[in-house]
Order: sequence, then C-alpha cells, then structure tokens
Amino acid sequence: MPTVTAQGKAIHCETGANLRQVLLANSVDLYNGQAQVINCRSLGTCGTCAVAIQGEVSAVNWKDKARRSLPPHSPARNLRLACQTQVLGDITVTKYDGFWGQGETLLW
Repeated sequence: MPTVTAQGKAIHCETGANLRQVLLANSVDLYNGQAQVINCRSLGTCGTCAVAIQGEVSAVNWKDKARRSLPPHSPARNLRLACQTQVLGDITVTKYDGFWGQGETLLW
C-alpha cells in the first residue's frame, strides 16, 4: 500500500488510486485561492491541480501533457496534474503558488 506524503501528512492509499481523489479525501489543500471553487473537477482541462511529484506514478497521459503545454504552464516544468495521475508507489507531493500551481514559490 503506497504512502502519499503531502502538506505534512502521510496518507496510505491503494495502488493505482487517483492522486487528486486521495489528496482531497484527506483534506490536503490541493487548489490555490479561487481554484478551489473554479476547477474542471478532474477532467484534466483546467490545470489547477498541478503539483510536483517525486516517486512512482503512472505515465503522463495525453490530457496531462496537452494541458501543461499551454500557458501559464510550461512543458519544461516537472509538474503533473493530480487529477490525471495514479499513485503506483510511495510519493512526495509538492505544491507551488499561482492560480494554476505554476508559480515558483513553494507552498507545501
């Protein structure tokens, strides 16, 4: 059973669990500011659930890659959309500032 470390919490989940669902179910502040209200609800179209991930997760799918190739995101940044990512092993999740989580300042 993988462990997701995020916002100072260690969360256990099933292998293959959706990262967005795991974080929200465990009261992790995934969205910045009004993105908490205005987001695509896991469709992979808004990009507001972007996070940095260390550890074993699913391969990048076309929705994740396509959305992060558009501003304000940059395909050169090592970010992933939590809504399009499955947890495959122990991971550490980091969130940055900015409405879409695309900023440079570490939040958690």
